Amino acid sequence: MRLATTAAELPERPRDGTRAVVMTMGALHEGHLTLVRRAREIGTQVIVTIFVNPLQFNDPGDLDRYPRTLEADCALLEAEGVDVVFAPSVDEMYPGGDPVVTVSAGAIGDVFEGEHRPGHFDGVLTVVLKLLHLTSPDVAIFGAKDAQQVIAVRTMVRDLAVPVRIEAVPTVRDPDGLALSSRNVHLGSDDRESALSLSRALAAAEAAARNGASAADVIRSGLDVLTSAARASAGLAVDYFSALDPRTAHEVAADHRGEAVIAVAATVGGTRLIDNTTVLIEPEGPPS
Repeated sequence: MRLATTAAELPERPRDGTRAVVMTMGALHEGHLTLVRRAREIGTQVIVTIFVNPLQFNDPGDLDRYPRTLEADCALLEAEGVDVVFAPSVDEMYPGGDPVVTVSAGAIGDVFEGEHRPGHFDGVLTVVLKLLHLTSPDVAIFGAKDAQQVIAVRTMVRDLAVPVRIEAVPTVRDPDGLALSSRNVHLGSDDRESALSLSRALAAAEAAARNGASAADVIRSGLDVLTSAARASAGLAVDYFSALDPRTAHEVAADHRGEAVIAVAATVGGTRLIDNTTVLIEPEGPPS
């Protein structure tokens, strides 16, 4: 496995075969490795990028606290058969400071995660587009846990005609249902129990959808779980629990019929977590 820290050190594209890239900020866990294994299945050459992107952090303290474990990450990736790890410095990615020209996420960047983290998706898309240019993959693999990010990336690739296929891999969870995240290391035992209310709320919404509930009732089912959990724990603060249009990331109407992404975000003991699931909403009876 090769470690590249500059764009000049990246290898040439394979003449025959497929180059797959997985973009990460490091502090790798089983969720990331699942993406890498999928990339290994479809790519003859696999590149994993590790870059903690300052443009997508609203809080400088959050940026400083983000774990940086390059040596351990490289050991994990070598065991997975990764060909190249691209771990550029901030100066390599943004020579001369913050870029003058950036990508705007548009309306997708103003709702849900974008509303709570202004400018976040502009920063995400700017670094994703730059990494796509630098690594020139045939396919880029992302985790479905960051549903709004996947929607934003797919929209950017479509609108800017970037020649890459975007593939989303299902969320990886611990046995208790908690979605894997690098931020989970900050959860104490009591916080973790509170954090489980996110996946339980999503499970309640899934069950309601399977039973023919309307979009409004699907959301109400999940909110009931979160409301009960918030009463039991002062350390749980819910930002949103909503049904999103899988193409635009905007909230669907109460009478929506069809696929929807049920997304949740909450702060648990000072740690902000997100999760989601996709459901098919087909209420019983004719549309109102």
